[in-house]
Amino acid sequence: MPEPPAVSYGGTVHPHHDFTGRMVRVAAAAGEHGIDAILVTPGPDLRYLIGYDAVPLERLTCLVLPATGEPVLVVPGLEELAALASPAGAVGIEIATWSETQDPFALVADLVGHLSCVGLNDHMWAEKVLRLRAAMPGVEQRLAGTVISALRSRKDAGEVAALREAGSAIDRVHAQVPGLLRAGRSEREVGREIAELILAEGHQRVDFVIVASGPNGASPHHELSDRQLATGDAIVVDIGGTMPSGYCSDSTRMYAIGQASDDYLRWYGCLQDAQQAAVRAVRPGVTCEQLDAVARKGLDRAGISELFIHRTGHGIGLETHEQPYIVSGNPEVLEPGMAFSIEPGFYARGQFGARIEDIVVCTDAGAESMNHSTRDLVIVG
Repeated sequence: MPEPPAVSYGGTVHPHHDFTGRMVRVAAAAGEHGIDAILVTPGPDLRYLIGYDAVPLERLTCLVLPATGEPVLVVPGLEELAALASPAGAVGIEIATWSETQDPFALVADLVGHLSCVGLNDHMWAEKVLRLRAAMPGVEQRLAGTVISALRSRKDAGEVAALREAGSAIDRVHAQVPGLLRAGRSEREVGREIAELILAEGHQRVDFVIVASGPNGASPHHELSDRQLATGDAIVVDIGGTMPSGYCSDSTRMYAIGQASDDYLRWYGCLQDAQQAAVRAVRPGVTCEQLDAVARKGLDRAGISELFIHRTGHGIGLETHEQPYIVSGNPEVLEPGMAFSIEPGFYARGQFGARIEDIVVCTDAGAESMNHSTRDLVIVG
């Protein structure tokens, strides 16, 4: 297959992604894991492997990637032109179409042939899984995540550049948040305007907007409500979206209307120290669970480590949450190219909460942060 050209996303040209190389590496890894072929339906794994952002439909679209042999993309006939117009078409991958009266699962089974084990992408619809099983009786099905996720978690230079762009875009949104916060406005009003800013600053899609004021800040994934902001409130603003490149942003910053309480300010200072200590601890060879422990140890000074109720971080890339996960019990070793969040927090039920979140990339020299907006508590009003 020929080398793919540079791919243009929304007017911004990033270094081309080596889709051919990705397929070769995944196929080789599948063989090493005893998987004869990888089957991938629409979603981030398909975008990672061939650049095709296919819409998940009841009609089957499926990449058949054998451990040995040439890959084939199975698509409905009415989607053939869309597939050809995607980077998959530029790569030159064979496309097999099926008509409305054909059985696409039988077509996939024919392409797979007499194999003993296939790997299915982790988020494949159950309906597709079961119909593939019926079409290939006796063929073992495994999760393909053990193969694909390990490669996706190590970002190349083009992916890191896309994450830098996403980080800068969400930083520009945070820079405008103080102007939206004032007593009497509801979380929902503020959240709606933040969503507009996320799009205005270059994102293609808004993935989430958390504006958690006062006691609502004690719920890490609080949904926007009609609660009105009040003087003395600490406000958690956790926002993110997807860029035209397909890569995601995610950043949390803290704001307060008027002066926060002395206890809150003391705890917040410890949170800043803990978050930055964890960032400084990022380097190849450190395990995910060791990094999580660094963040938790930093909150012990204020006696609030028990109020840190979630993992320290999650991987990010084509999905907001992907491997690696920075959490106790995960012995995975950090390697250059891994991108993930560092986001310790504290949550006092009925009172307030706080979280500081940066996206970082592990490099040979330590952590490179994708976010550069202030981590101080920003006082407004």
